[in-house]
Amino acid sequence: MFIDQATIHVKAGDGGNGVVAFRREKYVPKGGPSGGDGGRGGDVFLESSENLNTLLPFRYKRHFKAQRGRHGEGSKRKGADGQSLVLEVPVGTLVFDGDSPLDEPIIDFTRPGQKVRVAKGGDGGRGNARFATSTNQAPRRCEDGWEGQERHLRLELKVLADVGLLGYPNAGKSTLISRLSAAKPKIADYPFTTLTPNLGVVPYGEYGSFVMADIPGLIEGASEGSGLGHQFLRHVERTRVLVHLVDVSALGPEDPGEAFRAINRELELYDAQMLERPMLAVASKADAADSQRQQAFQSFCRREGIPCFAVSSVQGQGLEKLKHAIVRALKHSIEEDGERGEEAELAGEWSQEEGWNE
Repeated sequence: MFIDQATIHVKAGDGGNGVVAFRREKYVPKGGPSGGDGGRGGDVFLESSENLNTLLPFRYKRHFKAQRGRHGEGSKRKGADGQSLVLEVPVGTLVFDGDSPLDEPIIDFTRPGQKVRVAKGGDGGRGNARFATSTNQAPRRCEDGWEGQERHLRLELKVLADVGLLGYPNAGKSTLISRLSAAKPKIADYPFTTLTPNLGVVPYGEYGSFVMADIPGLIEGASEGSGLGHQFLRHVERTRVLVHLVDVSALGPEDPGEAFRAINRELELYDAQMLERPMLAVASKADAADSQRQQAFQSFCRREGIPCFAVSSVQGQGLEKLKHAIVRALKHSIEEDGERGEEAELAGEWSQEEGWNE
């Protein structure tokens, strides 16, 4: 099951209490105070893992708590520190502070192995041995441990893919990704067959590959909640190149150019910057194409200055040509990002020691 949103509550461990104790050995007169400190509570970490591709583990369990520190003991023995808790999340997860009025991400997991502390364990309390002075040699004072931090976090997964497949339902996106990669999405002859994003790794050359995502449910009005697009438009944000499929068969839209513009309007309403990315147009189902519609769509693409490719995923027509065009667009996009030196940055900085700092 694909789950791309979750809300969780995390609680770091409380610190252990310090204790009041005195040495009472037979041959140690006036042994003095010997109460030990409490142990420190465990932290809560989030760590990105490429072994996960959904937030499903957080659907049925939403409360997570690290171990508390043990209390101190006599003979100045410090309590054991609590064990930290590490929660794995998929790469591409955004973390929002549920207690903040600002709906802005505080962590963006963009690569595997990122590990960030989201709740700091409480410090242990001091035992009475800490309070001994020359004027107070038998203190009967100790401290309770400090409470660990607790947070409400909202997790949002945005699929990490190089290429995003767009288009009306039943435009042939699932068939295309199944032919270019080893992905096995559900394929049927009715709309909204695909209910979750499908990822596929497309090989090219001897060692190269790129990740392609089939974004389901985009129709006119998707940015306002129509169809399934409002649930999955966020997954388009991470892609470098957009491949827009339009069905040019007799069963496709009467005006292919208007169908293309309709999806682009939804992208613009959701995030205008999406239209600045490289985009390729695909005249899908070319094996059963209506010649008039195909010619009209190709003329539309020439006027708009968008590269257009006639493809039949069933017969394999035009797939290699399309793949090479995608690779060229990807390389150009990567080179442009390298020249601009763009890196995804968030205001503030997460620290292993201090947690989130504004």
